[in-house]
Amino acid sequence: MAGISSRLAGQLSLVSLDGRRRPGPPALVLVGHGSRDPRALRTVLALMERVRDLRPGLSVRLGHIELNEPLLPDTLAALGDAPAVLVPLLLSRGYHVKQDIPEMAAATARTRVAAPLGPHPLLVETLYDRLLEAGWHTGPDDTTRRSSGVVLAAAGSRDPDSAADTRRTARLLADRLGVPVVPAYASAATPTVPAAVRALAARGRPRVAIASCFTAPGRFATQCAEAAPWITSAPLGAHEAMARLVLHRYDQALSTPATLTNPALASA
Repeated sequence: MAGISSRLAGQLSLVSLDGRRRPGPPALVLVGHGSRDPRALRTVLALMERVRDLRPGLSVRLGHIELNEPLLPDTLAALGDAPAVLVPLLLSRGYHVKQDIPEMAAATARTRVAAPLGPHPLLVETLYDRLLEAGWHTGPDDTTRRSSGVVLAAAGSRDPDSAADTRRTARLLADRLGVPVVPAYASAATPTVPAAVRALAARGRPRVAIASCFTAPGRFATQCAEAAPWITSAPLGAHEAMARLVLHRYDQALSTPATLTNPALASA
């Protein structure tokens, strides 16, 4: 009921005193990768609803790079010439962020592309909460802390910027947890998750948790979870901090003219 009320209030705010509709803000287009796992689409749709609840009156759309409908070009075509901000549901820089999404967006006027979701403290907040849900203790004693470690399991990319972003997320999570956090990957980069687990054990830290740095359930998240010697956190999903992070990237893109995909339209 509260969500319905807030959306109604948001819609009323777009109507001026003389009854004419005010121009709304640019649409927010969530850009998912796409997955054959049906849980992934359900998760992204749940995240989209949380974003809508946090920002009533904002048009929130969804487009996928591949595998799921609607595909991003179809979502952009439906928007026509309306302004939009594309927020990638990706957790680091890489080929999709640098090439695929800007190329798809370039065909649409007045479109901006936001930064990926990570690294960012709100992403770390979600990772931390998911670990707590999986059984991580908030106040371990010194002996437990010295025997513990975390593997930050990410998709992986050949792009060095992607690895740098994942390492930054790992450092932020290590600061939050007070134990070593080793970044590892499901594909395209090293170390693998099993190798990272073994490396922590070799350092005298056999109590290893896997922090699932994936937006939604899927093949990579499942594959990484199978390597866990102890606990594995759930994917990031529709956590409230993720919804706030999406809106932060949206606002950030609007305040940065350089994110326009067509700079010639900057004054439009």
